[in-house]
Amino acid sequence: MNILMLGWELPPHYVGGMGVVCDQLTRQMARDGASIEFVLPFQGNYSGISHMKVTAALDQDATTLMKSGGTYDSTYYEITAADGHKKTRTLYEQVHAFANNLRHTVKLGSFDIIHAHDWLTLKAGIEAKRISGLPLFVHIHATEYDRAGGGHGNPLVREIEYMGLHMADHIFAVSERTKQTLIEQYDLPAEKISVARNVMEIPRVLIDEEHDTYRYIQSMRDAGYGVVINAGRMTVQKGIYYLLEAAKLVIEKRPKTLFLLMGGGEQIPELLEQAAALGIARNVIFTGRVEGIGKQWRDGFRVADLFVMPSVSEPLGMVPYESVAYGAPALISKQSGIAEALQHVLKADYWDTFRMADQICAVLEHRSLHDDLLRNAQQEQSLHTWAPVSRNIHTQYHRVMHEQRCMTGATI
Repeated sequence: MNILMLGWELPPHYVGGMGVVCDQLTRQMARDGASIEFVLPFQGNYSGISHMKVTAALDQDATTLMKSGGTYDSTYYEITAADGHKKTRTLYEQVHAFANNLRHTVKLGSFDIIHAHDWLTLKAGIEAKRISGLPLFVHIHATEYDRAGGGHGNPLVREIEYMGLHMADHIFAVSERTKQTLIEQYDLPAEKISVARNVMEIPRVLIDEEHDTYRYIQSMRDAGYGVVINAGRMTVQKGIYYLLEAAKLVIEKRPKTLFLLMGGGEQIPELLEQAAALGIARNVIFTGRVEGIGKQWRDGFRVADLFVMPSVSEPLGMVPYESVAYGAPALISKQSGIAEALQHVLKADYWDTFRMADQICAVLEHRSLHDDLLRNAQQEQSLHTWAPVSRNIHTQYHRVMHEQRCMTGATI
């Protein structure tokens, strides 16, 4: 099976979970016999990737792109071409440039299928299908509906999503929740969508490393403070507003509690003001943007007693995998796709701040609960692998290709 895969990032040049997911998924698919050419919109050093061919569709440097603010949250990019020339490009111009340059980058006739990840690659996927006639598979990790916290969001993004989803021959959704969102918000038939739930496999060498980034927090923990962490983008979708409301209730009961909010995002100024207005600013630490591939990110979980993910609308949510691996049990919102897959975590509605606060206090006050949650979650997580995900994807590839061959034969 020869696959043209379209993505927006891969390790080591990435800012979100998408890069890690694409890397781990394609490694399993390659083990299962797939031949993959992965096309990105920028150039970088991908010497650590040998299981597939990585191709740049545009003449621009990935490291400069990441420094300009990342791949998902930036309105404007400062692009540095290979010749050193700098220019500014909007995200939408970047999406269009990716699609327009694809035909000049790869030989479309050498593939069996096209596999495009999320809205950023959908215009390129549509163009590749138009030119080649190959079946298009769209892999949805998050929708604009989710990013807007359950709202309509950016109409330009919604338009691209809608067109790409309806042009697709089949769609992979990362959870049943995401599948239902696609049916209800994007007018798609259920039979066109199958669930391919992402997992995260974390190397043992990373799990066993020493932690030393947050020594000041560790010293406060040693002095009797409890530490609650949230890690990710500070956006409306992530529900940090509700976590701070719950934090006030926790701190009223347990003044020696710290809340470590690890990550960047456009909502930080608003959240700083909220923490001050609630009178809990001295107990809340904002780190700002932290690289998701770095030791600072991993060490945050290692000094925490509990990870809380209060997302308003989360297609899946991969960070609980990391928190559990690095030693922090998890409390997640019922409005997250990962709630379907993980049983040994605490769960609450994102808006139920009283229940959230009660559960946080329970973990901080009862070490046996903390230890049982963590041990059982780690055992459960060890059973989640990419193998069944890859098998499911290959099954859908073959099914759609067979159906199209039958239709072509019937027409002839």
